[in-house]
Amino acid sequence: MENKETKMGLVVIALLLGIFVASMDNTIVATAMATIVADLGGLKQFVWVTSAYMVAEMAGMPIFGKLSDMYGRKRFFLFGMVVFLLGSILCGMAQTIVQLSIFRAIQGIGGGALVPIAFAIMFDIFPPEKRGKMGGLFGAVFGLSSIFGPLLGAYITDYLNWRWVFYINIPLGLVAFLLLWVYYRESSKHSKQSIDWLGVMTLVPAIVCLMFALELGGQKYDWDSAVIIGLFSAFALLFLAFLYVETKAQEPIVSYHMFRERLFASTTLVAFFSGATFVVATVYIPIFIQGVTGGSATNSGLILLPMMLATTVSAQFGGFLAGKTSYRNVMLGFMLLFAVGIGLLGTIDKHTTRLVVTWYMIIVGLGIGASFSVLGMAAIHHFSETERGAASSTNSFVRSLGMTVGITVFGIIQRNLFTDQLAEQFRGMAQGAFGSGVHDPRAMLSPEARAHIPAPVLDRLTEALASSIADTFLWALIPAALAVICVLFMSNERLAVRMGARGERK
Repeated sequence: MENKETKMGLVVIALLLGIFVASMDNTIVATAMATIVADLGGLKQFVWVTSAYMVAEMAGMPIFGKLSDMYGRKRFFLFGMVVFLLGSILCGMAQTIVQLSIFRAIQGIGGGALVPIAFAIMFDIFPPEKRGKMGGLFGAVFGLSSIFGPLLGAYITDYLNWRWVFYINIPLGLVAFLLLWVYYRESSKHSKQSIDWLGVMTLVPAIVCLMFALELGGQKYDWDSAVIIGLFSAFALLFLAFLYVETKAQEPIVSYHMFRERLFASTTLVAFFSGATFVVATVYIPIFIQGVTGGSATNSGLILLPMMLATTVSAQFGGFLAGKTSYRNVMLGFMLLFAVGIGLLGTIDKHTTRLVVTWYMIIVGLGIGASFSVLGMAAIHHFSETERGAASSTNSFVRSLGMTVGITVFGIIQRNLFTDQLAEQFRGMAQGAFGSGVHDPRAMLSPEARAHIPAPVLDRLTEALASSIADTFLWALIPAALAVICVLFMSNERLAVRMGARGERK
């Protein structure tokens, strides 16, 4: 018995390491990008480094989830890890920004298999009474790694070399690969079916078009440019084609019958709206600390640590509560707390102290943390082993999509608010009176550059930035409120029940 529990523990370690490296690499390059561009060049192409990973990961999630249902989770988790590690090695060896972008796409393909399959394996190997505890642990690691990425990226870049941002995955990934390969023995309950190739050929290009439209719009190209309109049009056509193809496919990648389950449909919407809101806090609070209070890049990143710890605690506690009451009851309390935290962030101004911001971030972390564990468990609650991979990957895909859409939409809102605030703050001032700081507001993010901005000008700049970020959080209350509403539509299932073949209550 002890030997079996030891093996189970080693499998869990492998899965947690897989979740950690895959979700961390979504964000780890953010703080290293300036150094990477300085080394490799390609300032105009650096956006592709992040986009390539996210595009490949998101496109791969539903595909690998379905394949793991059909042919076994172990082989596709190991395949994903091999591809992820190959991509990591190539990224570390890249000599140009174009090469790095291509290698990041390879890395993302592997990453798309790791997180959803890890959650599905967890649900397969643990009985219902233990899934809450393990779901909390898995959710905690997922949330922790997503926030921890920028901090680790900054530290490695400062004290080692930016290439180690990618090389660090190798020992962690190898341990995960070997542990799962040796100790995981999965059941043979798999249905070998035909692969929905037409669905693959419409879904992947659709996601590619959407991601690039969101990444490049308002940055490299105007939103009304032919390129961006063309990308959105291509996405719409390809996605509609995908939806049609899925109605005809013998074994579709995304089965519509899943959305007939009220719990799955509502849980997926909660994941979308909460992801779209949460990403705003992780992006704009460090900018607030750096731009308004004058903190360094490292200090602004450290402001996320209290939220990270709160997220970890909340994910564990949410998993525990899921065995005591319904998913809906658990998520309602936490999502209301999350909305309160976002609302409090909407009250900050240039006089708000770092301590107050930290308390607000803790509230946000406590509110969002449970979603990383509870939503993952709720999404696959009704499904058997032959469908859990697809259910888990669909939920992960929708959350990632929400985060991508959220950072794009709220990025546009913040930029417009900041521009309006600048116009308001400097109305009536002579152009030469406010120096170069207004021409390049990003200068206020650099302590060295801030020192050269006249105090009256800097005061107005910080006022404009603080106001734009606070108003952005107020706008973010909309998806936060929608997440709460969607929670109300969740059904009353709870975790600790015995299940039949399709997850019915016994």
